[in-house]
Order: sequence, then structure tokens, then C-alpha cells
Amino acid sequence: MDVSAVADGGLSGSKPKVKDYMTRDVATVTPDDSVEEVSRRIAESNEHNGFPVCDGRRVEGFITARDMLLADPQEPIFKVMSQELIVAHPDMDVNDAARVILRSGIQKLPVVDDAGNLVGIISNTDVIRSQIERATPEKVGKLMRTLESIHDTEVEQTRREIPLDELTPTQGKVYADELEGRSYELERGLAEPLVVIEHATREGTDFLLADGHHRALAADRLDIEEMDAYVIVVDEVVELGMEKTAEKEGLETIDDVKVVDYARHPLVETTKRLQ
Repeated sequence: MDVSAVADGGLSGSKPKVKDYMTRDVATVTPDDSVEEVSRRIAESNEHNGFPVCDGRRVEGFITARDMLLADPQEPIFKVMSQELIVAHPDMDVNDAARVILRSGIQKLPVVDDAGNLVGIISNTDVIRSQIERATPEKVGKLMRTLESIHDTEVEQTRREIPLDELTPTQGKVYADELEGRSYELERGLAEPLVVIEHATREGTDFLLADGHHRALAADRLDIEEMDAYVIVVDEVVELGMEKTAEKEGLETIDDVKVVDYARHPLVETTKRLQ
């Protein structure tokens, strides 16, 4: 097979990688499966319109519903599959993968290691997800500098598991469609860390949820009790703006956050409303 591997742009540095957003548990078919068998799997699936074709772990091709439209139902997949593939490497910059997906017009890139073995798959949906509510060291660093500047204090950062029932939200609503997406991530072990401010108060310690409300609510719905978090520690007793927001909106636990249907988002219109 002539595999056209994607250039290794983004293999260095701290930018998000394909491995951070790819799906690791990939459904595949074998070269000897019949068109009829694979067509049935696509018809019965809500998620798949095609599959990587693998001999063991090695990728031999890719098959889509379109490839099988005029094929004999008993034909083996290796005779109708696409054999010249574009694939991604797990250490590839996710933005480079986005460019390849956009320019090639494909929806999914198989992800292979240096030996050509399948280790995951990244889709256009995964790429979009990588750009939404991303917790990065840069974002955490910016928040730390802001806190130090506004309150004339020094802060520290740690990373650890935080119980969800200890979190005080600072955002009064989340959107249902994004909440569904975050649940998808959590079920596949792909969720980003939360960003939490551990804040000293006169009554003790408060844990303000600064970033990751959709992730926290999705985790709570899945009965996950604690999550990985970047924790910014503010030891001095100072009044934080986020703390005021939570108090003003009556936010004490994540159960106080309202879920809003995506169609009611102020930037989303429907054709009915536009007419």
C-alpha cells in the first residue's frame, strides 16, 4: 500500500497534539470482510460511515459507504477499499491535522505510529473540539498573572485531583450541546483538566471553578466524583471577582448551574426564526 503520511509539523513544542484528541478505541474491519458485512455494520451504526481496514494492527486501507455503492455484496473489502491514504502521527500538531482534513475534504484521519500500526483516529469533530474550552498552560499562566496583578499577591500552581462536590462554580449556565460533547470526551478518557482557584477565606478554603464548567457538569452526570485540575493557589485572604460573581448569582455547587438548550444560544438562529 502506498501510504501518504502527513508531514511531521508540530512534533516539538507545547502545542496540542493529535494524541490528545484522537479516539483510541477504533472500530475496524479486515481486508477479507465482505461488502455485505461492512455495509450492514455501517447501516446499523449511528457513528460510522466508514472504517480503517486493518490486518492485525497495521492499516491496509480505508472503506466508506461510497466505496461500496456499486460493489458486489460478496466482494472482499480489499478489492474496493481506498489504498492510498493520508494518515496522521500521534505527535502531530492538531492544527496541522485540521489543515489536512480541511484541504483534503476527508472527515477522518487514521493515526498510526512509526511502525504503521493503528493507534487511533481523529475526525473533523475532534479538531473542532480541540478549539473549544481548551485548558492550556498558557491560559493558566495568564490567569495567574491577572490574579497577581489585580490583587498584588503571589500565587502558585499545582496539578491534582479535585472532588467535584467541593467546587464553587463561577458561571451560571452551560449549553446542552457542548455538555453532550464533554460527556463524549469523558467516556473516552479525553477530557481536559479543570482550572480551579484554591482560595483562602476567613471561613477556610474555597475551590472556585474558573474554567471547565461543561466538563464538571458532564462528569457529575456520569457519577465521576473527582477530576484532574490545574489548581492556582491564592494563600492571602483577598476578595476575588469570581467569588463575587458566584455569590451574586447564588452559585454554591455545580447543581446550581443551569443547562440551556443550544438552540437558545444568543448567536444561533433557526430558519423558522429568520423567515
